[in-house]
Amino acid sequence: MAIFGYGRVSTILQTTENQRLELERSGFTPDYWFQDTGISGKTVASERTQFKLLLEKIRDGETLVVSKLDRLGRDAIDVLSTVRLLEERQIQVIVLQLGKTDLTSPTGKLLLTMLSAVAAMERDLLIERTQAGLERAKSEGKQLGRPRKTSNEQRQAILKKLKDGVSISALSREYGVSRANIISIKNCMKHVLVPPASPQC
Repeated sequence: MAIFGYGRVSTILQTTENQRLELERSGFTPDYWFQDTGISGKTVASERTQFKLLLEKIRDGETLVVSKLDRLGRDAIDVLSTVRLLEERQIQVIVLQLGKTDLTSPTGKLLLTMLSAVAAMERDLLIERTQAGLERAKSEGKQLGRPRKTSNEQRQAILKKLKDGVSISALSREYGVSRANIISIKNCMKHVLVPPASPQC
């Protein structure tokens, strides 16, 4: 069965040639070599042009060899997702950085279990950072979510016109917003006595 090699470098001034030679020196001469040049390590595997092409070309039961774990994804979560996808296709995944370990073997699966724990921790940290960022933004008085398409004054005027019997379609055309936007404002009519800047309106 064929051996596929993959390399990645972050800038066009770099070359993946050293990575390919590293594979060959370790006893893996790729039948097919794919390389992503000028692709940041922060880019998820599924968005790397040549890596996507490799996944299309490699057949079930064949072998993929890379020099380092980060060639398989942006972070632990992404690497884990990539390896599981390949494992489902019974594709051997060799990472030289891990001592030529096949990540789909029993030893490799043990490493993946550890990687899963790291991925879970990364997810928790990401959620924690996101929540902290939201709380900080709220404390600074920043408006969260998508910006409103109408001002407070326009919403007040729309509410008044709705009460006067103007149709939703007419208001949609007049203010250049969708019917759904007008309906959303209409649903806030019960809050007319509340300042229109309330989160619900």
